[in-house]
Amino acid sequence: MTGNWLLSGLPGPGRNRARMEWDKNQATLIPTGTLFAAVKLPGRLMLAAASQQEAPSPRLDEFLREALVGGTPVICDPRSLTYYALVPAGLPVMWRRAAVAWRYVGVECLGRTSYVGVPRPDITEFDPETRSSYWAVPMIGMGLLGDVAAVARLIAAGCHEPAEEAGHAQA
Repeated sequence: MTGNWLLSGLPGPGRNRARMEWDKNQATLIPTGTLFAAVKLPGRLMLAAASQQEAPSPRLDEFLREALVGGTPVICDPRSLTYYALVPAGLPVMWRRAAVAWRYVGVECLGRTSYVGVPRPDITEFDPETRSSYWAVPMIGMGLLGDVAAVARLIAAGCHEPAEEAGHAQA
């Protein structure tokens, strides 16, 4: 079960707390750097990469599923209009130089000192009423983190497309 894998990096009491948070709030904070790292992707960059103007949206989620071949899981936080691609835990160290170059567009590689709000694995669609985090690209299996080169290509595509003003995106 994907949920068990996501929580396996937490100590026993932390797992119980996280499960209760999933039940109550539909999301819980999980530290990055042990099982996975995360690449923080601003919504405006994803909109530019997809040549779209509205996020979150099923159309943008479909674009991400197609662009991130290999099933790279992506969490969308609609409240901050931020996406998080889950990648292997060592990636922030391997991508150090690229991460510095991408800071100007708001991309961050989150490793051992960060936390990510992770929705329950079954929350795979945007709910405009709750505006809760959801899986824009769901995990396809325990520990399957996809193709990091596809994440880099997505970032590059967003950097090379003319970005729309943030006010045009529907948050």
